[in-house]
Parts: sequence; C-alpha cells; structure tokens
Amino acid sequence: MMNRLTLLLASACLLLPVSGAAQETLDELLQQVEQAASEEARIDQQRLQEFRSERNRQQQLLEEARAELRAQQQRSDRLNTEFDNNERELADLETTLAERQGNLGELFGVVRQVAGDFASTLDDSMTSAQYPGRSQFLSDLAQRDRLPRVEELREMWTAIVREIAASGKTVEFTADVTNADGDLETGRSVARLGVFNAVSDGNFLRWDSVRDRLVELPRQPASRYQAMAEDFQNAAPGTVEEMAVDFTRGTILQSVVQSPTYRERLRQGGPVGLVIVALGVLGLLFALWKGVMLFIRGNAIKRQVKRDSADKGNALGRVLAVYEENPDADVETLELKLDEAILRETAPLESGLPFIKVLYVVAPLIGLLGTVVGMIQTFQQITLFGTGDPRMMAGGISMALITTVLGLVVAIPLTLIHSVLQSRSRQLVQILEEQAAGIIARTAEERHGHSV
Repeated sequence: MMNRLTLLLASACLLLPVSGAAQETLDELLQQVEQAASEEARIDQQRLQEFRSERNRQQQLLEEARAELRAQQQRSDRLNTEFDNNERELADLETTLAERQGNLGELFGVVRQVAGDFASTLDDSMTSAQYPGRSQFLSDLAQRDRLPRVEELREMWTAIVREIAASGKTVEFTADVTNADGDLETGRSVARLGVFNAVSDGNFLRWDSVRDRLVELPRQPASRYQAMAEDFQNAAPGTVEEMAVDFTRGTILQSVVQSPTYRERLRQGGPVGLVIVALGVLGLLFALWKGVMLFIRGNAIKRQVKRDSADKGNALGRVLAVYEENPDADVETLELKLDEAILRETAPLESGLPFIKVLYVVAPLIGLLGTVVGMIQTFQQITLFGTGDPRMMAGGISMALITTVLGLVVAIPLTLIHSVLQSRSRQLVQILEEQAAGIIARTAEERHGHSV
C-alpha cells in the first residue's frame, strides 16, 4: 500500500506545473491520498490482529504440547515402574516354575535331545522315501522352549515304534527317483529292504537326505548283485532266497561302486602296465600253441609205439626209419645214427620253451621298472604340491603297485606253464631215447647170438 501512496504523490508533483490552477484536481488527489492512507491503516490493523491471534494460538499449542509432554513423562514413569514390577514378578515366577518342575525339567531336556536325534535319524532313513515329512514334528519339538504335552510325547513314541516296525519290513511302493542321468522320474516302482537297501528296475538306489529323494547310483555293483536286486523286486513277499544287505545303510555300497574296475586298474598301470599285459597275452598264446603241438606230437609218438613199421610222419617213426634204412650197420654206427636222429627231433620238441622262460623272467623286471617310475612320479608330486593332499600322490603309487602286481600275475602262470611244457617235451624225448636204446640192445643181442 505504501508503494501505491508514493505513486500518487509522484503523479501529483508531475501534474502541478501543467494544471496548477485546477483546484478540483488537487482535491481529488487529496481524497485519493487520504483514502489510500485509510486503507493502509485498516490493512495494517487487520494484520496486527491476525498476528496477535496467531500468537495466542501458538501459545495455546505450546501449553497443550507441554501438558502432553508432562502426561507422557508421567505415563513413562508409570510404565517403567510397572516394567520393573513385572520383571521382579517374572523372576519370582521363573524361580517358582523351576522349583515346581523338578524332574520335569530334566525330562524336558531328554525329550528335546531324543527328538532332535531321532529327527536326524528319520531324515537319513531309507523309510523316509515312503513316508516323507515325518521329521518336521520332531524338529519343532526339539526346538520348543516349553514343556511338551502328553499327546506330543505319545506322538513321538508312536513315531519311534513306527520306524522300528518299518525297518524290519520289505515293501514295494512308488516314489520319485532321480536316474543316473540326473532326470527325475515320477511314480517309479521301488522295493525297499528294511532301512538297508532300495532297488528299482534292477538298480540299487540311495537316499539323498538333502533333496529328500531316492537317487539311482551312477555306477552299479557287480552283475550278480544286480541280478539279486532284480529277483528281490520281482519276487513275491517272503520268497526271496538271496539278497545283498548293506547294514551300514549305504556306506559299503558307496565304497563298492567307487572301487575301480579291472579296466580302470589296468589304466592306472600306464604304458608300463600295457607292455606287461601284452607280454602276458603273447606268452599265453605261444604257450597254448606249444602245448597243442606237444599234445599232437605226443599222440603220434604213442601211436607209433604200437606199430611195427616206421611212419615218418612222427618223430619216433623217423628215428625207427634210421634203423630200417641201415639194417647192416654195426652197433656203434647205428648208435651214432640214432643219436643224430634223436637230436634232430629233440630241437622241435624243445623249441620255444626258452622264449617262454624269457617272458616270465622279463615280466617282473618290467613290473619293477613300473614301480620305480611310479615312485618317481610320486616324489615329483610331493616336490610340487607337498603332502597336504594324498590324492595328488595316488596316481604314482597306483602305477607302482599295479605294475608290480601285473608283473607277478604274468610271471607266475608262465613259470608254471613253462614247467609243464618242459616236462612234457622231456617225456617225449625220453620215449625216443628209450626206443633207440631198445633198438641198439636188440641189434647187439642179435649180432652177438650170430657170432656165437
């Protein structure tokens, strides 16, 4: 409003020189100035009244806030006093409860411990595949901070008895099974043998307590155990004659399927093991061929013994043919010719036996070589990685042991086979010598009789 009044005064000053004789204009200006001053005074008075009213209202709010503060402080003091009283009363009640519980407190501790232990047992039990979700009640009971009711104690006892009864039964049911490829198969027929084994489609299963699901073993035990599992699942109740039972609830079965196969053990032997196996196969094949040859020649010699005429198709026949071709030779000459014929026949009978002997001598030496190579690898692993992880040294140790075993496995049967074949060849040579000695004896006797 002051700006307006200032503007009017400035206008009047500008109009005076132009129209100084016009009294009416000055009166109008005066009237406007007075009206402006009056309006300004009225507005100022109104503002003053509003300010005073607002001040009074703020003062009232302040008084109300102070009153509320005093009320809240009084309430806080009252609540603190009540809290302290409740704390003392609670402590008294807890003391009274502990005194009145007596043996019930000890019983409560035992119940919680038994419930927790049995819940873990149920989680790991094979029967949980047939009755899932049984351990939740026991887990809640083990974590409870108040005394259990009689109904809860009875329910826990019933669960224990039910598990004992289920552990002695063989039942068949349907369940979800994770196969060896990791795929979930729903509604699969499962046969359970107590809490020890579970089989499905002739394959052994294990209970995975983390996923609450039966899982097919990625590697199954030997075929005879799988045949037992298939017979057990297909048999009528109470008619199973034989079934493998893992009383450790999966520990032995896991160890069995994790043990390496013969092919894996052979692979652990490395190149040295393969060389030993190749020598063993070569030696066995050669020994088999040699045995067949000695058997055939031996039968031919036995047939020749029963004949009167010499057949050059066998060793004894060729020796006898020397006598028939030299009927007039003297005893010394005949003896020399027969010895020469026997020597010619002895070489084929004994040929190849030194080769078998070389194989059964070389095989353990190569095995010893593999042992040394494996130990070198082991010490290299120890040098690089230390002895913190024994699995780092398993490769070298396996190679050392497997090659030693392979060398002995090849050498022992080859030694026995060589002994048998050598004995057989000596028997055949002895027959040739006996027949030659008989011929010489008869010839000498005949010559001596004629001379007399």
